[in-house]
Amino acid sequence: MVSTNQTLAERDLSVLWHPCTQMKDHENIPIIPIKKGQGVWLEDIEGNRYLDAISSWWVNLFGHANPHINAALKDQLDTLEQVIFAGFTHEPAIQLAEALVALSPKGLSRCFYADNGSAAVEVALKMSFHYWRNKGQTHKTKFITLENSYHGETLGALAVGNVALYKETYAPLLMDVITVPGPDCYYREPGESWADYSIRRFALMEQVLQRHAETACAVIIEPLVQCAGSMRMYDPIYLKLLRAACDKYNIHLIADEIAVGFGRSGTLFACEQAEISPDFMCLSKGLTGGYLPLSAVLTTDQVYQAFYDDYQNLTAFLHSHSYTGNALACRAGLATLEIFQQQPILENNSQLAAFMAKIAARFNEHPNVAEVRQTGMIVAIELVKNKHTRETYPWQERRGQRVYQYALSKGVLLRPLGNVIYFMPPYIITEEQLLMLVDVAWDGIQQAVKD
Repeated sequence: MVSTNQTLAERDLSVLWHPCTQMKDHENIPIIPIKKGQGVWLEDIEGNRYLDAISSWWVNLFGHANPHINAALKDQLDTLEQVIFAGFTHEPAIQLAEALVALSPKGLSRCFYADNGSAAVEVALKMSFHYWRNKGQTHKTKFITLENSYHGETLGALAVGNVALYKETYAPLLMDVITVPGPDCYYREPGESWADYSIRRFALMEQVLQRHAETACAVIIEPLVQCAGSMRMYDPIYLKLLRAACDKYNIHLIADEIAVGFGRSGTLFACEQAEISPDFMCLSKGLTGGYLPLSAVLTTDQVYQAFYDDYQNLTAFLHSHSYTGNALACRAGLATLEIFQQQPILENNSQLAAFMAKIAARFNEHPNVAEVRQTGMIVAIELVKNKHTRETYPWQERRGQRVYQYALSKGVLLRPLGNVIYFMPPYIITEEQLLMLVDVAWDGIQQAVKD
């Protein structure tokens, strides 16, 4: 039997349960079976193409079926696919860790692998807590996080996040954390700069740090962009002030760069824009160029030494995953970093980001757009019912979903966050393709705001 979009969709819906999805929606919205990807394009079973404007959930940096990463994986397949990473090692894991340490902010000298972004956050949280325990400071048990933050959906990561849609249902299962009002510049006063607003909001964080200095393990933060929190953004000065305050009050700083790392923010790592080094940096998503699950937690030698001891003292960090340091994933990660080294990716991204800013400026004049904001290769467009009062659309109306469905009909994959339309494309996208993307988004918004 020849497969069609419909037959594959029917088979899928008879056995699968998809992530972040109300499956009943697919009674009316067709699920799309993808046959192949090439560059910025995805192609379904029947040959329809879709421009991947969100990098397949922010992971794909250099396009689908990238020749350099493909070749590296084909070579790796002939030598080693996986080996236990306790008591054993392999060259791809070593080379990737060496490269990450060399590229990361100063002082991050140790690399611990995990499987995905949520797992990396769990590792960082546990390492911070365990560090203070090993140092005899057992009263340090609390974590500080920002409102509107998102760090993943396993229980520890969910606990330190603050997006109600993901967290509220599971609240009885989660540890208590300290939540601080954030620096989200959407709420700045008219005429107030991002920097001034971020500085003003940091005063609230400093009060909390001072009050909880004796009991707090760490602050966890998404540098510059709260991605799942509607792509809200703030100024690097907040990070600089936070680093200084964490030092002052003896509290770890965890930088969750899972979504913004590897060039998304305009620099290789977002922390670079504040010229700071965190105590822990969580990486995933773009780490393998969108090919395979892998994450890494980079930390300092000071943290590492707190666990380096005789076995009998039971201070070792006993966190593990079966696929820790997977050879194929590490090789994909290494190939991804090689592309950064061999090509002027960040320079090219700077030009692309400037072009994105230019062509997205038209949305500022739309009567239902409250704000167009940008950090590097991320552009977000906030839809509202009333531009002047910033009254939001009721979430039940799912205006963003209307944009999603319209865009698919025009060959573009957009997946809005509520009523926020955003572009986070692969770095190989062309200006012509960006123009197409903006035109489709504009027309989709026009359709979505009709009553």
